[in-house]
Amino acid sequence: MQGKKLTRSENKMVAGVCAGIAEYFEIDPTLVRVCYAALTVFSAAFPGLLLYIILMLIMPQKEW
Repeated sequence: MQGKKLTRSENKMVAGVCAGIAEYFEIDPTLVRVCYAALTVFSAAFPGLLLYIILMLIMPQKEW
């Protein structure tokens, strides 16, 4: 039995990271994108762009 894997999604705005996280937790991708953008803009301690780039490099692309 294969469990769920965290992968980048084909439903992408930039690289599919937020949509991949949303698919993993079975929630709306727009909600994840809005929360991520709000954390990035309103928090000086949240290095949003750097985290997104790291996740983009680490998370594998979804296999069809």
